[in-house]
Amino acid sequence: MSTGAPARPGLWATLRSQVVAAAVATQWLVLGLGTALLALLTVVVLLLVAALCLIAVGLALVGPALRVVRWVADLERRRLTAMGHPTASPYGPVPTGWAEILRFVRADVSTRRDLGWLVLHATVGLVLGLLPLELLSSAVQEISTPLWWQLAPGQATLAGGFVTVDTWAGARWAVVTGIVWALLWLLLSPLLARGQAAPGLRLLAPHPGQDLPALVARLSATRAAALDAHAVELRRIERALHDGTQNRLVAVTVLAAAARRALTRDPASAEPILERVQDSAELALAELRSVVRSILPPVLEADGLPGALAALVAQCAVPTRLEVSVPVRLPVSVEAVAYYAVAEALTNVTRHSAAQGALVSVQQRGDQLWIEVTDDGSGGAAVGQGSGLSGIRDRVEAHDGTLEVRSPIGGPTLVQVVLPCG
Repeated sequence: MSTGAPARPGLWATLRSQVVAAAVATQWLVLGLGTALLALLTVVVLLLVAALCLIAVGLALVGPALRVVRWVADLERRRLTAMGHPTASPYGPVPTGWAEILRFVRADVSTRRDLGWLVLHATVGLVLGLLPLELLSSAVQEISTPLWWQLAPGQATLAGGFVTVDTWAGARWAVVTGIVWALLWLLLSPLLARGQAAPGLRLLAPHPGQDLPALVARLSATRAAALDAHAVELRRIERALHDGTQNRLVAVTVLAAAARRALTRDPASAEPILERVQDSAELALAELRSVVRSILPPVLEADGLPGALAALVAQCAVPTRLEVSVPVRLPVSVEAVAYYAVAEALTNVTRHSAAQGALVSVQQRGDQLWIEVTDDGSGGAAVGQGSGLSGIRDRVEAHDGTLEVRSPIGGPTLVQVVLPCG
């Protein structure tokens, strides 16, 4: 008995994780089914436009059709990004005039790749999106057959409708086949989700040769953002030293001079002055330590990102839950940016959101670090000039990361940061 007991929690945990993985995969497959239906409709529209082009009527429709293709492809890019595979949009502006548009379509690599993806997604993606729904419906129908087959004689079936259930033995076999369908759903759904996403990951990402100018422009912008962030950080440190520590040290110098003069005239009066000198020196030392900690918090160096975030969440005035899944130490620069992004986001939650609760989720997904800070406050947060969210954006973009803020009026608010950490 004692040897078999420890295995049960592991079995249930494995089964639970498999069910969760299958449910998440089914969610993405259903969303992919939606884009596949749009892709199928777009293919039909393109065929009609191509047919109309034979009589010159469809030439004016080439531009709108191209925009529809881009719109559907961008929807799939958003789905892939939400799945954890950030996919950039490679498009340039669409020219005006049907002749220029036709030349653009023939020469543009992205358009040809979009069309290839459109055909694959409208066929293979559509089938893969339907399969988990069929497996689930068959499993539910056949497992529940003993409950209702007598109420609808001749309509209870198994094996996809090829076998009619009209006896108790057949109803029991239906339960067995229903369990088989459920197991197939559990095992195949994650594979089907990857198969449905594969054409988009291959064809909707920017072509390596085509994206070189965009890469150079992005790197130039990133370098400029890094320099700006560095200059802002130096100005912040300079202000902290000038307005705080330096003023304290000036006060120490003035009071020390006053104490020297008092010692020659009235030694008894020097005691309170020396006490003020000590207080000012201690304040200056405390402010200097605060500036040093703001450069790189010691808790981040000592306890890593999970420990530093736990300390940060514990100090937040709004009740905050922390979920961290970072199995290894990340580069120091990445941990610092993640720490300050969470710190600034929680500061905004405390000061401006009127929230009752917040959630900080930090997960490493492959070579990316995903940071999400959500709250149930009043919403309305925006990345504006001089705001805390602007500071997050500058730090994140300086490390080739992305910042997304979703904060409708009335809430909730989501601040999402994605940082490369490979």
